[in-house]
Amino acid sequence: MTKTIISCAITGSIHTPSMSPYLPFAPEDIARQAIDAAHAGATVLHLHARDPDTGRPSADPAHYAAFLPQIAAECDAVINLTTGGSAIMTLEERLAAPLRFAPEMCSLNMGTMNFALYPMADKPRDWRFDWEEPFLRNSDDLVFKNTPRDIEGVLTKMGQERGAQFEFECYDISHLYMLRHFVDRGLVTAPLFIQFVFGVLGGMGPDHDTLDHMVALADKLFGDSYTFSVLAAGRWQIPMAEHSIRLGGHVRVGLEDSLMIARGELATSNAQQVEKVRGLIEVAGRPIATPDEARALLGLKGAAETKI
Repeated sequence: MTKTIISCAITGSIHTPSMSPYLPFAPEDIARQAIDAAHAGATVLHLHARDPDTGRPSADPAHYAAFLPQIAAECDAVINLTTGGSAIMTLEERLAAPLRFAPEMCSLNMGTMNFALYPMADKPRDWRFDWEEPFLRNSDDLVFKNTPRDIEGVLTKMGQERGAQFEFECYDISHLYMLRHFVDRGLVTAPLFIQFVFGVLGGMGPDHDTLDHMVALADKLFGDSYTFSVLAAGRWQIPMAEHSIRLGGHVRVGLEDSLMIARGELATSNAQQVEKVRGLIEVAGRPIATPDEARALLGLKGAAETKI
């Protein structure tokens, strides 16, 4: 039986600090929550950085350097750096930190898409920073650019030149065909780790039938050369994770994707979400992958080969 990989997205560009007092944006808080999530059972840590003064998503390698060494020193989880960053960053900005630190894994969005977050702005809240509400409201005109040229650049610079493997983030059916295109071109080789993403307005809705279809299509396109994981935004995080577990897939949780632990109840940490999904996996009778087991399954180069 394949062991289950739990990925945890510690912080990110989707949610903003004022939406929850528990979402980390200072480097010491990002480090502590990441380490605690690893100790709770997270196999892979998906990491973004924030400017600690403004709370804004940051691509500055110095902001990553403020927490990455501590994480690497205090746990053995696989470090997975975003190449998505934020939809308002250039590709050059988004790659600055991955190029410097050469992690074992990177995320890679497999297509350009609408990335509409503006419905979140209508929920009652106290804004912590003055950029937050305008950013969300203006996302009704936000395009997240990931062209074939962009994707080729990431695959070349991070994969071929630095030996990283990828979390291929697929928000729609077309993204699987784009991934197949790059397999055919020889820029992507097995084993593939596909992250199906649900619940972002502009991508797939969080439907079990849609996940079933995506798995069937991936089976057709990639055979036994891939494994899949599931993340879902907001209240669909756990229901879609449960369905992934039933299908034999892996799971991703974390405060980047959902701020809640139950209906109407904020999660107090990333580790709390990891503990919850770990319980679901164990009830289903599936073992949890250790970081080294995940490294073997995903064909990773090993932590010693990074520059963290």
